[in-house]
Amino acid sequence: MAETTGGGPGDGAAEVLDRPLPDGVRRRVVQIVSDGFGSLTVGELPAQLRQYARFAPNRRTKFAGNAMAAALETDPLFRQRIGEKLRETQPELTGALDSGSPPPAADPLDVAAAAYVLRPLGWVKLVTAAGEEAQRADAERADEESRAELERLRAELERAREHTRAETERLRAELDSAKKETEALHRKLRAAVSDVKRGEAALRKAHRETEAVRAEGHAQVSAAESEARRLKARLGETEAALEATRRAAREGRSVEDMRVRLLLDTLLDATQGLRRELALPPVSVRPAETVDAVEPGRMTPKDIAARALSEDDPQVLDQLLALPQAHLVVDGYNVTKTGYPQMPLEKQRLRLLGQLSQLAAQSGAEVTCVFDGAELVAPVLLAPPRGVRVLFSKPGVTADELIRQLVRAEPPGRPVIVASTDREVADGVARAGARPVASAMLLKRLSRA
Repeated sequence: MAETTGGGPGDGAAEVLDRPLPDGVRRRVVQIVSDGFGSLTVGELPAQLRQYARFAPNRRTKFAGNAMAAALETDPLFRQRIGEKLRETQPELTGALDSGSPPPAADPLDVAAAAYVLRPLGWVKLVTAAGEEAQRADAERADEESRAELERLRAELERAREHTRAETERLRAELDSAKKETEALHRKLRAAVSDVKRGEAALRKAHRETEAVRAEGHAQVSAAESEARRLKARLGETEAALEATRRAAREGRSVEDMRVRLLLDTLLDATQGLRRELALPPVSVRPAETVDAVEPGRMTPKDIAARALSEDDPQVLDQLLALPQAHLVVDGYNVTKTGYPQMPLEKQRLRLLGQLSQLAAQSGAEVTCVFDGAELVAPVLLAPPRGVRVLFSKPGVTADELIRQLVRAEPPGRPVIVASTDREVADGVARAGARPVASAMLLKRLSRA
């Protein structure tokens, strides 16, 4: 904090501090300002300090220290108010400063900080003397710490020397012990080498005996292999004779079958030749047509068209589901949003699946309901109803594509019905061999159930 002339009245107002305020004195000054800060009103504070009026003393000292020091230096009226609060809290110290004789037992930093705030005659000397005293105290404290550190290092060095001597003695003792152990090991090694040589001689003898036994074993194995080859040849001859016997039996049956088939083919060819020879016309009159009776009137194509089912009649769906091994694939959201779009998606799914379960139980057909799962953040938790397979498309795959995959997975010729109003889906499954029906037809059939 740069120090210049004081702005308030007093005997020391004209004095100037020609050096920075010592750190110790500055901290005490900030503490004095913080202590007197809380008893001032907001209007009595300088404008730059009013934002810290509600701060606790510790936070005020931490965050507003520089601002309070600057205001004390530049605002004589604020310094005067802080000085008045200081006189109220420390009357003995401030009275001694006013009389020009600070108490000898007082802390020099407290004396210098109070003098800096009150600006009595000679305050610059007090501040300077306090800074020098603080520097001397710091130097003496550093010197004491250095001497203490030196003594500690000397003690550690002496302990290290003692430890080194003890460690050296221990290592010497261990070395002597290791030498003795080495000599004992050398003796044991020489004895072991002698044992190894005797063992090697015994091993060579055992090798020779083993070779003799191995040669005898090889001879026995060769004889056994010769006998096995002879028996295998006998077995092959026996199997060949058995196979020849079986083949002769099969050929005998084949000859009889061939004769019967040749006779049947002869009869069929003779019958067809006789029909061509006689030029017999195909039979056009049946015995039942010779009976005299009244026949019903014949239906015209117009009558037949009048009796045909309309394209959106639910009975068409019933007829399709009644086909053998029928498979109904439902575009789930397409059906629910056609029938009841105002309901939440979860309730749409539950309602449709419940109705499809009833339809599966009534028709006996296989039912698969497909929902679009591309935008789901997590799998949908539900228990599929009896008779209905529920599938969600994977991320990046639409429900339309999943439906086309299901249709392509079915074998050609199996009746597959796809319920969807989506024209692209209907055209795609129709090209794959499936029968598309409108979602409205399925909804009519489900409402009837």
